[in-house]
Amino acid sequence: MNKDTHPFKAFLYGMAFGSLLMFILLLPGQLKASDANNDIYCMAQNIYFEAGNQPLAGKVAVAHVVLNRTKHMNYPADICGVIYQAKLKQNWKGNMVPILYQCQFSWFCDGKSDDPEDSPTWLKSLNIARDVIQGAYPDITEGSTHYHNDMVYPYWADSLNETVYINNHTFYK
Repeated sequence: MNKDTHPFKAFLYGMAFGSLLMFILLLPGQLKASDANNDIYCMAQNIYFEAGNQPLAGKVAVAHVVLNRTKHMNYPADICGVIYQAKLKQNWKGNMVPILYQCQFSWFCDGKSDDPEDSPTWLKSLNIARDVIQGAYPDITEGSTHYHNDMVYPYWADSLNETVYINNHTFYK
């Protein structure tokens, strides 16, 4: 083998690898592990932050409230729209941001990070979100569109019908 051709081969292999890498990086979002606008991702966030410490029934119930809202005329028709529904204001950078405590789900506008930190809980939330969206679990909330934790009693609770109590959440429609 000629010593002069070896660096050239390495260069060609490097170019081929670089081209392949660029091709992979430029593919549409189907290769991403999650997409922030994806229904499963949005639902998993809501399960994680609203019921991450709950058993399966609590997680499934919270997910069904979101699905029930998508069918109700007072809410957006899509999962992410329901979860991220909030009163917004313009911040100092000119971006529209949720107003503190003016959201449908408190975690979205509590001023804290919305990035999951507990990997096992996040993975469970992703799996449950997928399963609920695909119809693997029946609606154990009996069509509920609202719920609250025992630690609070919201102003709207007396105007709705209580359907079920799961763990430390009361559900209403």
